[in-house]
Amino acid sequence: MGEWVGVAIALLSSCLGGTAAAITRYLAGNTDPITLAILRWGIGFACVLPAALLLKARWPKRQDWPAVAALGFAFFGVFFVLYNIAMSYTTAARASLALATLPLHTMVVGALLGIEPLTRRKLIGVCIAVLGVSAALATGLSAAPPGAWRGELIMTAAVLCMAFYNVWSRPFIQRSSALGFLTLGMGTGALALVVVRSLTGSIAALSQFGAPQWIAGVYLGFAGGALAFILWVLALQRASPTRVANTMTINPVAAALLATQLVGEPITPNLVVGLVAVFAGIWIATSEVKKA
Repeated sequence: MGEWVGVAIALLSSCLGGTAAAITRYLAGNTDPITLAILRWGIGFACVLPAALLLKARWPKRQDWPAVAALGFAFFGVFFVLYNIAMSYTTAARASLALATLPLHTMVVGALLGIEPLTRRKLIGVCIAVLGVSAALATGLSAAPPGAWRGELIMTAAVLCMAFYNVWSRPFIQRSSALGFLTLGMGTGALALVVVRSLTGSIAALSQFGAPQWIAGVYLGFAGGALAFILWVLALQRASPTRVANTMTINPVAAALLATQLVGEPITPNLVVGLVAVFAGIWIATSEVKKA
């Protein structure tokens, strides 16, 4: 039952992440990738920190700080700069399709590190889900912008960062708390981004934002930053890394649905068929009966 609760929480997080992809695509033409990451995690950290203090979250132990900070830098820093760069080259749906390979990356990383065994049922479920996403977005591939392959390649490299984050996070979360772990990692990533930006330039681009851009930016920081990742680490606390990562296959569908409204990206009938395949794959991977 705890695994199913974790998967349900991860599904909600992945849906929020999909809408954040569309918002990122919308804002990508107005600012650079580092500034966009600072906007997301600055607002996100400003929401998460008071919540952690108010709820008296249990913080990681002192000996875990270097590892938790390193994970935060790799994920909230490196991963999301690469993520934002990828979004500047391709559509939200295509970038999210590359992101949907996360379950495969997580399974491989977990198996290589000896953390989570790779079973036939998990493999079948993840493959069905990923193939479902591919089918859902296949008709839009020929209409991709020039040079879109660069975005998908960069996003694939970024996914590897998230796979290691998923696999290595759970022990630290269990020794502290989901909110305490998230706050320290997110704060480290946000601080690193601010330091890099102070050394390389300014964030003057934000002064050019109008009301629609600021509304989108606040949503990106609150829903796509704070809320989505509070839910993500709560899911990692309750379910295995592969099962949590498998819900990422819903991300491109949510991204495509919002992107069609924000930036005019088309929705095809294949999305409905792909959505059915996605949920079928998630059910197969998460309904494996444990042996007594």
